[in-house]
Amino acid sequence: MLLITSFVSGIIFAIGLALSGMTDPQKVLGFLDVFGAWDPSLIFVMGSAIPVYLISWQVFTRHNHCPYLDTKSHVPTNKIIDRKLILGAVIFGIGWGVSGICPGPAIASVGALSGGAAVFLICYFIGARIEAAVDHKF
Repeated sequence: MLLITSFVSGIIFAIGLALSGMTDPQKVLGFLDVFGAWDPSLIFVMGSAIPVYLISWQVFTRHNHCPYLDTKSHVPTNKIIDRKLILGAVIFGIGWGVSGICPGPAIASVGALSGGAAVFLICYFIGARIEAAVDHKF
């Protein structure tokens, strides 16, 4: 059941990304180009996604719901903003700004047989392995 639910959730997420234009790197880069040919249309994607998330999160936490397919909730407890977090966010932002792709839309784009997204994901996984190796040493 977990596999089926995860698959269906992923499909719904991918369809939402595709319909909103988030899988089009040029659309994302246009949104990030605030001093050039700015395309503000992705504000509507965020403006509709954030309230849906906030409402569902409030319902989830207020009623102490456990996920339907797990025995406990896995809410992060670390609230520390450290150098590692900031550096990771900066590197992620640079990668997003240069490519116009982030992991969720890249996975959805691979489903549409996008070669650029496939290269992005390969590099993403290589970077994740490097981070894991570096993090393990420190």
